[in-house]
Amino acid sequence: MRRVFPEPAGETTVDELYGGPRPPPVDRPWVGICMVVSLDGSTVVDGRSGGLSSPTDLQVLLRLRAAADVILVGASTVRQEGYGPPRTPDQRIGVVTSRGDLDTSVELFTSGAGFLVLPEDGPPAPRTPDGRPVDVVRAGRRRVDVRLALGRLTELLGPLRFVQVEGGPHLNGSLLDADCVDELNMTVAPVLVGGGGGRLTAGAAPAAHRFDLGHLAVDELSFTFTRWLRHRDR
Repeated sequence: MRRVFPEPAGETTVDELYGGPRPPPVDRPWVGICMVVSLDGSTVVDGRSGGLSSPTDLQVLLRLRAAADVILVGASTVRQEGYGPPRTPDQRIGVVTSRGDLDTSVELFTSGAGFLVLPEDGPPAPRTPDGRPVDVVRAGRRRVDVRLALGRLTELLGPLRFVQVEGGPHLNGSLLDADCVDELNMTVAPVLVGGGGGRLTAGAAPAAHRFDLGHLAVDELSFTFTRWLRHRDR
């Protein structure tokens, strides 16, 4: 992989690009979104992101997961991508859902790694097939208040510094509306896919949220790896 920005340009590694400190805001953890998109803006091919990925993109995902205290993902993405337990021991995956209509017999939940983020007036905590209740964090009414939920994750998980978000577009859009996106790690796959695949965000109100380029790198397959940091007036 070759870093193009910042200077000096030259060979680099995933660890060098995606390591480093992430100072959290006062009232919540640092939030980073990790996504892969096509040249024409789709986040999926045939309903899944795997058709856009590459070995280096997978390394990026795993490196960011290793740095994260917890992973958040939307319910549709969990179903479409077939999420299981993370590789990092004791790491948890929070599934954000308003309805709670998930299959709790899958390994994500039977392993104890998965938990739900539900509205306060949402359905009761579901149980795994052996009768154990799935852990739940509650925030908001009718739909999840993502900013409030980020602050309440500590009630279940203890102190947190970095939350890795892995989509889908509606969860990303909710976080954008709440101005809770501190970092966007976006891989651009060198393909045009057509179709009606979703954008990186969906459902967010029209607004211009400015980000600053943290790095840009390319690999031998012409995948482009970018890291964007939320611009904050000092």
